[in-house]
Amino acid sequence: MTKFEDELKNNNFVCSNCTKCQHLVWPPSDFCNKCFGDVVWTPISKNAKLVEVSSKDGKNFCIAEFEENIRVFGTLSGSSRPNPGQNLTLEHCSYDGTPKFVFKIE
Repeated sequence: MTKFEDELKNNNFVCSNCTKCQHLVWPPSDFCNKCFGDVVWTPISKNAKLVEVSSKDGKNFCIAEFEENIRVFGTLSGSSRPNPGQNLTLEHCSYDGTPKFVFKIE
């Protein structure tokens, strides 16, 4: 189990940040994918932007972007159909073999 997965299980969204070049490493890793420097694990803001949205069987799915660099797939709570560019808040994250992200529209 990785640090990223362990934190998701505890409803914490974290990412690795390079101590050498300050690059936010995505996907998360134990070393920087830019300069191969050491990383520290830092919390990611719960605020995101909606990039894409789709629906199936009454459920809304989305791609959300954090920190202008990190994109994740998730679901949207509520029944209204949002538009790309809207602000989202991460309500919950977890891990059960794959990462799970649930967002609400601000």
